[in-house]
Amino acid sequence: MDITTIYLILLCIGASFIQRTTGFGFGIFIMSMLIHLVPSYGEAVTLSGMLALTTSLTIALRLRKLVVWKRLLPMLITFIIVSSICIFFLKRIEDVLLRQILGVVLILTSIYFAFISKHITLKPSPKAQVGTGILSGLMGGFFGMQGPPAVLYFISSEKDKQHYMAMTQVYFVLGNAMMTVVRAQNGFLTSTVIHDYFYGLIGVVAGTLIGAFVFNRIPSRIFRYVVYAYIGISGVMILLGT
Repeated sequence: MDITTIYLILLCIGASFIQRTTGFGFGIFIMSMLIHLVPSYGEAVTLSGMLALTTSLTIALRLRKLVVWKRLLPMLITFIIVSSICIFFLKRIEDVLLRQILGVVLILTSIYFAFISKHITLKPSPKAQVGTGILSGLMGGFFGMQGPPAVLYFISSEKDKQHYMAMTQVYFVLGNAMMTVVRAQNGFLTSTVIHDYFYGLIGVVAGTLIGAFVFNRIPSRIFRYVVYAYIGISGVMILLGT
């Protein structure tokens, strides 16, 4: 096991820990460094999506009975269409440009969640579902981080944290599953991705277990701001390194 594999496992521990404690954030956390560990940007997004799917799967299965499909399907279908189009264009955009855009997106995401998101609420409606699906599809297809728009919508529309967790995790599982199929069809599911995925599972299991243990022991307000700061710093580092 080389140093790159060890680093990958550590990244998966951190990303799974964040996903388990906040309900989202796997792709936001891991993509800042994963793009430096695999041969291409497309492979990095594919690996991130597969690992994120695995992280959400257990929670999604446990809470699936709480899912209200009529509130989920319009958003999910929109997401699948938009993200598929974005994945198609990944082959036609230079990796350096994508990394620069990713850096900007990470910085804006950290600012948004740290200072803006608490002042915005969304009322559940077909228009909000489709709009959220479009934004989520753009961020998921290009950057492997469809979480922020979906999280904002489900926090506003669901009646309690159990329903919020059920809707987000089922959305992430189904969305990542469909994106993995589309990415495979576009040549991004390589032998390197499959190899790294199985090593990444070690970190996913460890991070999920740790996250479950400390979920009720960490002040979530402080923890979230630490994560937001890390995301913003990562975005700056990506911009400086490209």
